[in-house]
Amino acid sequence: MDTQLNLLRRIADALDRLAPPPCGPLDLGAADAFLWQPPGGMLAVPQVAHVPLAMLRGIDHARQILLENTRQFAAGRPANNAMLWGARGMGKSSLVKAVHAAVLDERPRSLALIEIFRSDIASLPDLLARLRGAPRRALVFCDDLSFEREDADYKALKSVLDGGIAGRPANVLFYATSNRRHLMPRDMIDNEAATAISPGEATEEKVSLSDRFGLWLGFHGCDQATYLAMVQGYASAYGLDSGAAQLRAEAIEWAATRGARSGRVAWQFVQDLAGRSGMGAASTGV
Repeated sequence: MDTQLNLLRRIADALDRLAPPPCGPLDLGAADAFLWQPPGGMLAVPQVAHVPLAMLRGIDHARQILLENTRQFAAGRPANNAMLWGARGMGKSSLVKAVHAAVLDERPRSLALIEIFRSDIASLPDLLARLRGAPRRALVFCDDLSFEREDADYKALKSVLDGGIAGRPANVLFYATSNRRHLMPRDMIDNEAATAISPGEATEEKVSLSDRFGLWLGFHGCDQATYLAMVQGYASAYGLDSGAAQLRAEAIEWAATRGARSGRVAWQFVQDLAGRSGMGAASTGV
């Protein structure tokens, strides 16, 4: 009997050594921004690549709504999770980073930005559990969020946004950007409905993911006047002046060769102009 008990104790001790220690709350004091690295670590980001909030043109309505929502959260008041969806290159991710920087200017050290990659979204519940009870508020950000066929991670995200039985941590807010309004391809939703016993219920389950975001901010393609205003704003901010008529003509030609007008296209044009002018421009983009 003693031999068996000793053997069991040795086995238990070995299992204790193999098992990782329980993870405690994350330390958000090292920086203002972090990259989440599952299963339990974070990489501090000394400086976030962002453009000043005032430089983001053509998205005034979305900019003001997201700024006010983030201010409320940083001040300890209720605020909503936000989904920024729509046309590519119109400043969705740039707006999140610019708003975070603007709120930090108003309230230093009030709000940490934590980026989680789409491939790590299944670990989001673990991240929120680690953030629960942390002394600092945290804005968790996922860029280019979407789901494909046979992807079940969206179910974990749904429960996180609602908070489950424990509720969403009061010190955490979730922002995401996507080119899709409902985060999933339409054929995935249609196929689910076609094979389900209750097609309407299957469709509702997929669409309801977006409903869990309190804020939906749409970003749409810009017209030529807005595009030229973006170009002028970027060029002026970095001291580039090639004459109004020449700048306009070159910017229009640049957009025509790419078949699109957006904040990203405007930024890329200004980068090219800076290079041809022998001047430097910031490395960050829209």
